[in-house]
Amino acid sequence: MRILGIDPGLRTTGFGVVDVDGARLHYVASGTIKTDALPTGDLPGRVKILFEGVGEVMARYEPQCAAVELVFVNVNPQATLLLGQARGAVLAALVAGGLPVAEYTALQMKKAVVGHGLARKEQIQAMVARLLALPAIPGKDAADALGIAVCHAHAARSFAAIDQATERVQRSRGQYKGGRVY
Repeated sequence: MRILGIDPGLRTTGFGVVDVDGARLHYVASGTIKTDALPTGDLPGRVKILFEGVGEVMARYEPQCAAVELVFVNVNPQATLLLGQARGAVLAALVAGGLPVAEYTALQMKKAVVGHGLARKEQIQAMVARLLALPAIPGKDAADALGIAVCHAHAARSFAAIDQATERVQRSRGQYKGGRVY
């Protein structure tokens, strides 16, 4: 299975592609999609670059599924809204490309990669490099995207085991502990 992990951002969106072969993970590619060539106020232009950039990554690496980091609400509501729009462009591109999309919080990714949810960026970079046997430390955004892909690789195995043991029923509506409704 080939997984595309995405760490969305309005200026820089990280991507990472990982192949899963049983319990083994193999690095395929990683990088960033940058929108900083455009003026800060050109939100539609930046969203277009993100949408097209994710489409190019999908066309080049042909993943079978995608995993995206969930947006958290921070102190600055304007920054949260802008990040949400970048995330929307990424999700729209993935869905338009026909990929199933899973979502994970930064806390879930950090626990899957480093072992605890308070890991720093440098720790994520080092562990991703170690887990995927990379010759060098990836950039912060690419490392987060690779971490999301690794997180999904671990979770996908668990979900597959559950599917074999029982019949899972997807809810049409529910609420997470933190108040997020789906």
